[in-house]
Amino acid sequence: MSYFLDEQLKNVKSVGINGHVRPDGDCVGSVLSVYNYIRDNYPDVEVNAYLQEIPGSLNFLKNSDKLLWEAEDKEFDLFIVLDCSEVKRLGDAERYFNAAKRTLCIDHHLSNGDFADVNRIVPDASSTCELIYEAMDPSKVTKEIAECIYTGMVTDTGVFQYDCTKKRTMEIAGILMDKGIDYSYIVEHAFFEKTFEQNRIMGKALLKATLHDDGRIISSFITKEEEEEIGCRPSDYDGIAEQLRNTVGVVSSIFLHETEPGEFRGSTRTSGNVNLAEVAGHFGGGGHAKAAGFNASGKPEEIIEEVIRIIKDIEKRDN
Repeated sequence: MSYFLDEQLKNVKSVGINGHVRPDGDCVGSVLSVYNYIRDNYPDVEVNAYLQEIPGSLNFLKNSDKLLWEAEDKEFDLFIVLDCSEVKRLGDAERYFNAAKRTLCIDHHLSNGDFADVNRIVPDASSTCELIYEAMDPSKVTKEIAECIYTGMVTDTGVFQYDCTKKRTMEIAGILMDKGIDYSYIVEHAFFEKTFEQNRIMGKALLKATLHDDGRIISSFITKEEEEEIGCRPSDYDGIAEQLRNTVGVVSSIFLHETEPGEFRGSTRTSGNVNLAEVAGHFGGGGHAKAAGFNASGKPEEIIEEVIRIIKDIEKRDN
């Protein structure tokens, strides 16, 4: 039987792998699982994996210390993009994508526009890592590869509680558990464990939170000055938008953090029917129906006000 990833690696001598900027658990897990799969099964293939700094809680994954970021002039036979919906979210590694002889994208973002030569995009999948497992020969999935895949599935499903979790998701999780992974350790370190700085910035965001639309929408933001005061980094914001959304009575959450003076990165979450990928699209962003991100310029209060207006307009249109 021929498997998708093995088919793509035929007659390939060099491979580059990359995920989106500000990598999360699914991004890191998918990149490292493919990197380890190639290293284990294709010893004659030169393979490099590129990612920005990953969360420290994911350093236990095999070969996380082999990840590169410094861009150079290099042409790969195949450049694989994982968990990334558009070229501009590759950051500096976009040069590798543009120079590659052939490109491949595996992703589950609703907003992905099939930008590679070969695309496997499944928006209904729980995670890119779930798609990675389906693309691999299961007999070649080692315990270490299983750890990477399980990590991505755990983080993108909220430990299998989000509605993107399907029957097949749980079946794959069970198969990975049979590989001997320490699944309790992975859940604790990849999803629940927070650094002191992460807890402080979370607390700051919660203290500044504001309710809108009779308590259906919640928002908060962190300025660059507050970030520097606490000493956190971009990956430390993971989980804040979701924690805000967990507030009783809240349907949708909006969280902004300042990246440069007057420039903000926005994260949105919802348990309702509004398509947040469409909301983010108004700002040139994208993502999933229930979770999406964007960049915007201006005053944070005004950006939040505009996001709320768009959410309410979409809800009014669709109801």
